Amino acid sequence: MRHKYETRGIVLSRTPLGEANALITLLTPDLGFVHARAQGLRRPGAKLAAALATFAESSLVLVRGRESWRVAGAVLEENWFIRLCRSEPRMRAARISRLLVRLVAGEMHDPAFFPIMRGLLDALATLPEEAHESAEVLAALRVLAALGFDAGTVPGETSVFAPALLTEIMKNRTSYITRINRGITASEL
Repeated sequence: MRHKYETRGIVLSRTPLGEANALITLLTPDLGFVHARAQGLRRPGAKLAAALATFAESSLVLVRGRESWRVAGAVLEENWFIRLCRSEPRMRAARISRLLVRLVAGEMHDPAFFPIMRGLLDALATLPEEAHESAEVLAALRVLAALGFDAGTVPGETSVFAPALLTEIMKNRTSYITRINRGITASEL
């Protein structure tokens, strides 16, 4: 019998896999960056569909197989897609999600990424629209620094997206965006 891992996770992306299955890209605080197979997820009325939607934060039960992870259970805790009620915050969250998926090859057991993404989603859902660009810039900079593609200092703690910090980010926006572009170029992806 295989060991079951219980963790919390944010769904970054879903990719169709066969007729009814899907490959889910998860970000967890315990296991880091994980790709897991969800069986029957694309069937009408699938039990796990809501808990494994893009930007859903769920309590998960994962099973490690010989070759990959499998989702054995999921309970929706927070639907960030609905909380980000406008398309602009969703696009900002999607850009950071795509950056993570693009730069992290395979699985990575680094707990640094979960608080970054969780903090960004919370900031985009609760802060005024003027702060959203700064939150996206700060999240991108933190992701690149965690991956080793930026050697500069990153202001604030990993999960903190406080308004005062975001105002400071906006003042130095050009230099931070230059650092982000250098980091993406350094990744060679």
